[in-house]
Amino acid sequence: MSAATGARFEFGKNWSRFLERVDEQRIGEAEASLRDWLEADSLAGRSFLDIGSGSGLFSLAARRLGATVHSFDYDSHSVACTAELRRRYRPEDAGWTVERGDVLDGDYLARLGRFDVVYSWGVLHHTGAMWRALQNATSAVKPGGVLYIAIYNDQGWRSRVWRVVKRTYNLLPGGLRWLVLGPVVVQQKWRMVVHDARRGDPLRRWRANAGGRGMSMWTDLVDWVGGYPFEVAAPGAVVAFCEARGFRLRRLFNAGAGPGCNQFTFEAAETTVRAGAEPMLDSRRAPRRQRPGAATDRKQPDPTSI
Repeated sequence: MSAATGARFEFGKNWSRFLERVDEQRIGEAEASLRDWLEADSLAGRSFLDIGSGSGLFSLAARRLGATVHSFDYDSHSVACTAELRRRYRPEDAGWTVERGDVLDGDYLARLGRFDVVYSWGVLHHTGAMWRALQNATSAVKPGGVLYIAIYNDQGWRSRVWRVVKRTYNLLPGGLRWLVLGPVVVQQKWRMVVHDARRGDPLRRWRANAGGRGMSMWTDLVDWVGGYPFEVAAPGAVVAFCEARGFRLRRLFNAGAGPGCNQFTFEAAETTVRAGAEPMLDSRRAPRRQRPGAATDRKQPDPTSI
């Protein structure tokens, strides 16, 4: 995350509750997700930058896959969560750095250098300056390296409604936030609960990990409702932005008409990554397209997975 004025969600406090649920199964699912999307069984010999590390789960997964990892987050509680996960599973590990940093600070990113893999899942759209954050993320990728990002889907007027919901949630006192969270939980999950109740266990999927990434459904729901600042982008806008900077789309997970994240992996050109073109500020004007020949997952993600 990064700096923005006005109401903002304290992501790290939500992640600190998630740490109680982290176990080998969740770590294994995170590792499997990285192997799948990075199309690699091992990250040995590769450097991995986790922009907005949150709980630290995917930094841990990358480290266990062999990468040298640098994790940073703007939110101090998120930094503490990542540091705690490192303390539990990789104490005194010189191959994993954890610190507070700002993705909107171009000088900070420049000091870090470039990485074989730059990972930022569900983060850049919460900075208050998404396109600048994406610009800085692209600049951190080595020639021939991989950028793996997930950014909220642009749903037009529905996204504008969600922005109001999220801002309202964050402006309410803590004891009243259930007035927003409760109706959203019902709206998002009642069909799932009814479906599972008919099979004798209404909470079956509540207890399961969300989205196949080792996450928690409840933590993701709270993140979804509270996640503010909040920006969105059509898939074509993100593809055009990255291609203009010398990247080739390798894989796209299109959220379709849903409110979840579009997921992308891009490969940087072998020559120096191009930077400096002005970002598109209105993604709704960008073409909603998929790069011809790019691998695409058609299955729709969980609307609350962020």
